[in-house]
Amino acid sequence: MTTTLVLVAHGSRDPRFADTARRVRAAVADRLPGVRVRLSYLDLNEPRVEEVLASSGPAPVAVPLLLAAGYHSKTDLPAIIGEHCPGARQTDVIGSRTMTSGLVQRLREAGMSRHDGVILCAVGSSDPTADRHVRRRAIELSTRLHRPVETVFATKLGPNQRALHTAVRRLRAGGARRIALSPYFLSAGLLTERVECALDTIVSDAVVAGPLGTHADVVDAVVSLYRGATLDTPLVHQT
Repeated sequence: MTTTLVLVAHGSRDPRFADTARRVRAAVADRLPGVRVRLSYLDLNEPRVEEVLASSGPAPVAVPLLLAAGYHSKTDLPAIIGEHCPGARQTDVIGSRTMTSGLVQRLREAGMSRHDGVILCAVGSSDPTADRHVRRRAIELSTRLHRPVETVFATKLGPNQRALHTAVRRLRAGGARRIALSPYFLSAGLLTERVECALDTIVSDAVVAGPLGTHADVVDAVVSLYRGATLDTPLVHQT
């Protein structure tokens, strides 16, 4: 009997998020024939993670569909597992695996040119470790693209979009002729639109990439984390 894989998404009032999460679940199931892959949510959507875990056998593997480790992966989910399914094993977040290829592909699909300066935008967290994680991903993206990459957080734009203005100014000073926005998000939603709309007030010709969605980097991360858990081998944590 195979171990059930429970994908744990955050949840959103924006229906696009749930649509994307369902597509990710389907893509993972295609990669893991014979494995029961179930989708659950921490908040705002159904089914809730506690319900899914409790009905997924004695030792399901919970894989958080989160791009940075913060409160939800460190506190919220472990507490739910402890109360409702103590035998479950929680893996690292999918963002512990590199998403650089996915970010680059989405930028190229949007029409990024070699003269564009890139802004990586993410949610932003109350956990400083999570924000540092995102900045490291920006460094990885910069190395891959051979150009500067600035980081902004959708929940921390500041008065008059100060963080975004600063990022654009730095990229322009570095020679960028145009700005390309790279969302470090699983799905489009209100936060990605907030940043996009704010950027439109600063520059008129920005390139906006799509979210990661079902890119192979996302699916590969889930599969790798699940297999690491079911083989009972130490999970390799990337920073």
